[in-house]
Order: sequence, then structure tokens, then C-alpha cells
Amino acid sequence: MKDKKKRILKEIAEGEQSGQEAYHSTDSLHNWLKERKDSLTMFLKKISLETCAPWFYDGTDGCIRNQTGSFFKICGIRQYQHGKVVLEQPIIEQSEIGFLGIICCKINGIWHYLMQAKIEPGNVNVVQLSPTLQATKSNFTRKHGGNKPLFLEYFMNMKPESIIVDQIQSEQSSRFLKKRNRNVILMVDQILEEPDTHRWMTLVQIKEMMHYDNLVNMDTRTVLSCIPYVLMGQEGDVPFKDKPYFYKTAWNMNRKTIAELYYNINNYKMFQENVLEKVPLYKLKGWSMQDDEFRAEFPYSFRIIFCDINIEGREVTHWKQPLFAANGKALFGLFCCDDEGILKFLVKLRPEVGCFDSVEIGPSVQRESFASEQKDMVEVLFLKQLAERKDVLADTILSEEGGRFYQEENRNVILYIEKEKLEELPQDYVWSDYGTLNILTQVNNCLNIQLRNLLSLLEL
Repeated sequence: MKDKKKRILKEIAEGEQSGQEAYHSTDSLHNWLKERKDSLTMFLKKISLETCAPWFYDGTDGCIRNQTGSFFKICGIRQYQHGKVVLEQPIIEQSEIGFLGIICCKINGIWHYLMQAKIEPGNVNVVQLSPTLQATKSNFTRKHGGNKPLFLEYFMNMKPESIIVDQIQSEQSSRFLKKRNRNVILMVDQILEEPDTHRWMTLVQIKEMMHYDNLVNMDTRTVLSCIPYVLMGQEGDVPFKDKPYFYKTAWNMNRKTIAELYYNINNYKMFQENVLEKVPLYKLKGWSMQDDEFRAEFPYSFRIIFCDINIEGREVTHWKQPLFAANGKALFGLFCCDDEGILKFLVKLRPEVGCFDSVEIGPSVQRESFASEQKDMVEVLFLKQLAERKDVLADTILSEEGGRFYQEENRNVILYIEKEKLEELPQDYVWSDYGTLNILTQVNNCLNIQLRNLLSLLEL
């Protein structure tokens, strides 16, 4: 079983280099996405909380919730460090774990992935390339009274020998309280019929689409970031074969780096006095309902809006709900360097208020739209090099998940830098090869979603 799984993993990478013909041309896939967007009708109107039934403010619990108690609720959170309040804000509480699942199959000698053109109320461009299955537990248990999601049965009846990826990974910990989803890639033996909503695509085609702003959604990116390349072994055909730095780092895994990362993580968890307290929304200092929005009285990265939504082609076509609306764009950035022939990435310990276990490994730069003006030397250097457009490997505007967030876009950037310029690192920064980060994605809740999304942009 182990040898078979390793062979399949190697074939997944080998197929991307083989030059075999894809099931659909890239142009036809772009046309399909455009046709899906043009053929669907979406209507979203901002309303007040009072007219957003079945959503309401529960004065007893101090939260905004659905009358059935399903889906999610929005409560207030107050964070203390060493006895002092350091943050208070609304946060989404959704304890259930949903599926983010992609089905893959070998077609014409090359591995393909069954992708969905999914429409979400908060999407910037309405339709985005999503996993085969993207469903909360409330969705697939049909608490909304709608239709069963397509292809759900494949994930409900998974067998270990068919699983490429099966990991519980975190969501945006600045917006969600300990929220996680099950990231799955599942093999099937034969081509499944494509409904209008789905198409078979190669990994190269998906990554090409990541060059387009807001086309590949967050859930696709996080699932693909979990592909266990490091398990293929250096003797095989791995991604980045034609790029020597990437080739060496794809299978390299450094025990010393793992020890250093866990040293920082465990020190934070052990010694940082971090206390969270749930508080009623209306008792959050500096937050109030203004013009039918719940928002801060000072610059903040998000506010809460209430929406009446009509969308064709979903399990439910008409509903009302709150959404977290972005104020401006965030910047997520990753430095990489050549370290004696190995490509390494600069990562940093990132504690966030909603982290499942206090802290995760994040990118070099993670700045919200209204971040503090204070910057460390890494952030200063990153912003300077980005402004000069020097050694930019990736620079794309990508969206967060549109089911909870309204038009939240982030700038995702990867820059190359000479390591000598960052020889003396500030606290909590570590240089890591790709293989080490890749193996850590095979462990629950190690890499945060911002870092996983950036790693998914790396070209094959």
C-alpha cells in the first residue's frame, strides 16, 4: 500500500511534466467560467439586522445568530495578554468542520482535478474556481433545507487507499474563532461525468489561473497547498524539476529547521499569558451599529453588513445573512532566498486571536489593511523592494472565501532576496526549505492559511 501511494504521488508530479494533452484546453476552461458567470443571476442587497430574519441579535448570549442555532454566530471577543486588554472585536464562531474536497483522476496519462465554478455572495467577480466539494457541515446535513451538494457521497465514503490529502486545517484566525475545515484530495479510478458546474483540469492549468486576480478561490488554494510533494523522494520526478532551486527544496526536509520552528511555537504556547473572553457584541469598546452596519469607531480591517441574497444554481437560491465586509486590502508576502543551492522561505510565528491553538507559522509579511504603522526590518525591506518591483516572483490579488466575507481581497506577493540582506533576523523569523513546510502541512494546524495560500502559487 505504501509503495503504491508513493508511486501515485510521483505520477501526479511526473504527469505535469510529461506534455500529455489535457482533457480541456485552457482557453475552453476560461470560456466555461465566463459562460457560468454570464448565465447565472445574482442579486445582493444590503439590509438592516432588523430585516435580516431569521438572523437576529440574541440579547441573552450577546451574539448575532440564526434562529435555528445552525451555521454560525457572531460574538464579541476580548483578548488579554499578561492581564491587559490587547484586542476586542467581533468574531465568527463556527465550531463545525466542513469539507473542502477535490477529486482527482488520471486522464490521458496525466492527473486531472475536478474543479467547480462556484458562486458565492461575497465573491468579487461572482464565480470562482473552487474545489469539487465545498460545504459546511450544516450544508451537507441539509439544515438549510436545500439540495444535497454534488459529489458529497465520494467524501462521505472515502477509503484510505484512495486518499492523497486528508488534513484538518485552519481558516482565517483574525475573523474565525478556532475554525477549521477538512482539506481532502481523493482519487477515483474512472472519469466522472461533468455537470455544468464542474470541469476536469490539470494542476498546471489551475496554477496558470492563479495569475488572474480573484479567479481561483481560497479553498482551492489551501487544498492544493497540502499535496505531499516531500513524500515523493528525491529520486522521482517532482515539481520544479526544471528549476534547480525548487527541485532541491521540494524533497529536502531539515530536522534543525523543524526543531527551531517548534521551539518558537512551544515557547509561545508555554510562556505567553494569553486569555480570551467572550463578551456581548454591544459591549465591545469602540464598536456600534451605524447606518445598518456593525463597525468600529476607528479604522479597522472589517465591518459587519447584513444582506438579502438571491443566487441561481445553489442548493438554496434565496436567503439572508450577515457578512464580514473588508475595509481595504491586506498584504501577504513571502521572502525567498538561495541558501547554498537550496531555495528557502522566510516564515514567522503568527499568533492570532482566533487561532485553534494560539499560534501558527505564517508568511514573512502579514499586514491587514489597517495595520499598525510600526514595522520591523523585514516588513520595511519587503515593502521597499516591492515598491521598486525588484525580483518579484508572484504578485496577485486573490479573494478570501465569499460565503462569510464580502469582497475581501488580499495582495499575495513572493519576492526573491539575497540572504545576506537578512542575515540578522528579528525574533520569531526562521528560514525554511519548501520540503520542511510541505511536511508540516501534513500535520493539523501548523501553517496558517495565509502561508498555505502563498505556497500554492509556486509554479511547477
